[in-house]
Amino acid sequence: MMGLENVLDAIDWQAEYCWRNDAPITARVVAAQRAILDSDTLCGDYMRDWRDVRRDDAMPLRLAGGFHYLHLTWADPRLGGVYRGEVTAQADVDAILLAVLHDHDAQLLSWFDGPPQTNEAGRSAGIMAGLLWLAPRLGPRFALHEIGASAGINTMMDRFAFDLGGVKAGQADSVMSIVPEWRGPPPSDERVAITAITGCDIAPLDLRDPFAALLLKSYVWADAVQRMARIDAAVALAKERPPALDRADAASWVEAWLATPQETGETRVLYHSIVWQYLPQQTQARIETAMAAAGAAATAERPLAWVQLETNRETYRHELRVRSWPGDGAWTVLGTAHAHGAWVEWFGVPVRDS
Repeated sequence: MMGLENVLDAIDWQAEYCWRNDAPITARVVAAQRAILDSDTLCGDYMRDWRDVRRDDAMPLRLAGGFHYLHLTWADPRLGGVYRGEVTAQADVDAILLAVLHDHDAQLLSWFDGPPQTNEAGRSAGIMAGLLWLAPRLGPRFALHEIGASAGINTMMDRFAFDLGGVKAGQADSVMSIVPEWRGPPPSDERVAITAITGCDIAPLDLRDPFAALLLKSYVWADAVQRMARIDAAVALAKERPPALDRADAASWVEAWLATPQETGETRVLYHSIVWQYLPQQTQARIETAMAAAGAAATAERPLAWVQLETNRETYRHELRVRSWPGDGAWTVLGTAHAHGAWVEWFGVPVRDS
């Protein structure tokens, strides 16, 4: 795709992205922002002055989160028909959202202040599949470190139950059951032992705080009912034992744990999902440099791996990619996945990334 030139481009791209990921309700809410852009409102004025139209900035999803919050809190019953999928004509959706906006303009304006918090447990299916692929190559013991962990939902994946194409992993009796539609051959059924798991975020949320849980639900696309249930399951796990989550810059945090002693026979793993695009280029470069240096020093007794589920911004596909050391540390594409974990397409033959 060509780059985005203006706010209209950003709205159209995000609406198309939602359609392609089976979220028609959210796509209509985003598309209605075309009408909001032309409105005599605080939000309309703010959008017209918006300068950062990168897809990574996710401006349309910020306002979409605000509308969903109003719906979830029953602040405006006019939104019910839109979010139940009863109102589908775009002109009708536009009219409803404009009317709601006029009554909640100042409140909705505040949703532009920060990027969406999309902490999705379903994405852990790809991360676990990557560990299953690494286990016969590096050994079954993994110490996991997640950047961009948000509320730390996937920093609790050691307590999830997984069924990946019939291959079971994790804790069978967990309240968090991750069972995506599996496309392709099953992954390896090697044992995976997560010996430690930590995460960081520049502004972490506390799942035990009811408002934080509601905030996460607001950013969930309304079409995805199962995602709401997974947030409730994550809250239950956090109340039982909160995730080990640090407030930290991602690059500084990665550099810090790479500098600590490593257990023999344990693979250190950097992992993340749908977060890389939000990091500044300088932060990305520091992480890449730190991982390359640590990889050069890795041994068979103390391996290093990097597992990520991130968006290919040209194809709309979310690619599961893995690299490991010792060795050349080249990226290998193991498959693709739905943006929110509904399915995983596992490649029978991994593809070396060019």
